Amino acid sequence: MTASRIIVTGGTFDKQYDAIKGELTFGSTHLPAILEQARSTIPIAIEVNQLIDSLHMTAEDRVRVLEACRAAPEQAIVVIHGTDTMAETARVVGEAKLGKVIVFTGAMIPYAVQGSDALFNLGFALASAQTLAAGVYVAMNARIFAWDKVRKDKVDGVFVPGP
Repeated sequence: MTASRIIVTGGTFDKQYDAIKGELTFGSTHLPAILEQARSTIPIAIEVNQLIDSLHMTAEDRVRVLEACRAAPEQAIVVIHGTDTMAETARVVGEAKLGKVIVFTGAMIPYAVQGSDALFNLGFALASAQTLAAGVYVAMNARIFAWDKVRKDKVDGVFVPGP
């Protein structure tokens, strides 16, 4: 059993509906409740790195993710990230060659909304982080992609092979 770290950056995964504003916003991460619901039995450290929409992520924000991955004592890391720029941040981390298993995942529908893919994607990413060789990957909707061979198809809203 390998200890894991989940680094939270925000994205749709952690958004919640604000009835006053009538929009999806950030409060706090849903990860503790998700892990309790999933009945995970592996040791997991949760690190909130930032809670932002990935469309607003800057180069400095990506460096914060890279530095968190570098500083993590665990060899198995899952990064919760918005899907719009997930491949860009995975590239920054992948190019650093940290020698750890780092798996990026997210959700197309927020965890707090019925029909979310967040639970499945998180479980899939955690399992992948336990079994893959060192490297950086994107795990979405039951598919694994190497960091340098993935892109989001924004028409169909899925990840596909490609630069």
